[in-house]
Amino acid sequence: MEFKIEGGQLPVVIVELEENEKIVTEGGGMSWMTENMHMETKGGGLGKVFGRMLSGESLFQNIYTAKNGRGMIALASSMPGTIMAVKIERDKPFIVQKRAFLGAEASVELSIFFQRKLGAGFFGGEGFIMQKLSGEGTAFIEIDGYVKVYELDRGEKMIIDTGYLAAMESTVSMDIKTVGNLKDMVFGGEGIFHTVVTGPGKIYLQSMPASKFLPITHTK
Repeated sequence: MEFKIEGGQLPVVIVELEENEKIVTEGGGMSWMTENMHMETKGGGLGKVFGRMLSGESLFQNIYTAKNGRGMIALASSMPGTIMAVKIERDKPFIVQKRAFLGAEASVELSIFFQRKLGAGFFGGEGFIMQKLSGEGTAFIEIDGYVKVYELDRGEKMIIDTGYLAAMESTVSMDIKTVGNLKDMVFGGEGIFHTVVTGPGKIYLQSMPASKFLPITHTK
């Protein structure tokens, strides 16, 4: 598989597949493709379908296979921002925000990821139900706006406004904390809760969360 990310702030990833190579996308993820790309739709069992529903993805996934020679498929971002290619290693899963998944090699598995502390879910907005990419291969995720990467040392913390955490390595833990006292919550304009991530590992922050300027969460 070869790929190129084009388009600047309105990105698209164009993937070239050798004959019989496969790529998995969410339902409706394909933007354009050559005529020799064969599509098969799979749900992967009730448990996986339910997990994708909770994590904000389509209920079914499409598997595209290049037939009778080399094929091409393009996956476009649904928002102005960044498409990032992530190399998934078997012993290093990668955690991403809801609706971030664009596509991946067939050897990469997409599943639901729950934070260890329930408080992060009920009050942390994007924090509770995220997506886990595991297995081995290349995956493509979309990030709203510009992406800034920090690598946290063990025990090092970063406080993040809700919605700005786009992705993190699986070694990073996450919780929520209240924003100061009651006066700060009411008049500070920063909401009631902040997300707190703790290293070790890399975190990926996005500069323009869709939830900050759209009345509803964006969909693809």
